[in-house]
Amino acid sequence: MPRLGLYALIVFLLAVAAAVVSFAQGSWLGIVWVLLAGLSSNMCWYYLRRDKAQKSVTR
Repeated sequence: MPRLGLYALIVFLLAVAAAVVSFAQGSWLGIVWVLLAGLSSNMCWYYLRRDKAQKSVTR
């Protein structure tokens, strides 16, 4: 797994946890965490697909 993809995955997991805690406490700030989770999820998929494509080209 590429390093940036791993960082994006970690940010995604932390953002989801923060969103759950925010909503559990009744705070609407959780919406920001959900948006951040979506962004980091897309970044993770992008880096994983890019790494897979680069590996298939080099073979």
